[in-house]
Amino acid sequence: MFEPKDLITTEAQIREIVPDQFPSQQNKIIDHIDDHIRAWIERTPFITLATYSAEGRVDISPKGDPAGFVKVLDPHTIAIPDRPGNHRYDSFLNILETGKVAVMFLMPNRREVVRVGGTAQIARDLDLRESMAIKGRVPDFAIVVRVDYAFYHCGKAVLRANLWEPDKAMSVAGLPSYAEAVHDHAALPDMSVEDLETRFAYNEAHRMYDE
Repeated sequence: MFEPKDLITTEAQIREIVPDQFPSQQNKIIDHIDDHIRAWIERTPFITLATYSAEGRVDISPKGDPAGFVKVLDPHTIAIPDRPGNHRYDSFLNILETGKVAVMFLMPNRREVVRVGGTAQIARDLDLRESMAIKGRVPDFAIVVRVDYAFYHCGKAVLRANLWEPDKAMSVAGLPSYAEAVHDHAALPDMSVEDLETRFAYNEAHRMYDE
């Protein structure tokens, strides 16, 4: 197993190498959802939700829906609907243990991202959940986040990745399918890869908003 030999262990070591701190970047973080942040959230179709457990185990979960699926309830509160998924509820269990979350909002065809962090709760308020219904399917839960910080993050990472330039994307040929990976990782001797392919295809066609 690889073991690094030259480790950074203090901020002072970092500042020796990169001493500059840009005022625009140090001061851009706000503690609420303003008009700029709201505009981005209300058009975003894809987010990643980061949580961590009491033991320090970190989880990052992707979530996507039609643009604007994350609701801005007030300048200090956003809500994220829960949709049918793998029933693991890693994010929920972490929220119950620590309550701390961070959300990255990704906008197709824009280089920047928006980052929001705060304290989360799992809510069952019917009026809130009904406001998030799609195709008549009301989510069972909503994650309500009290915002501690929010800011725009520059677009260098997306630029470096050529994320919105499909002609520059790597070929997916030869990659394992989702079914192949799950079959091997979950060690499912009584279910073939073909069975899993059929099940996953059905889920994508019929289980987007219901069980």
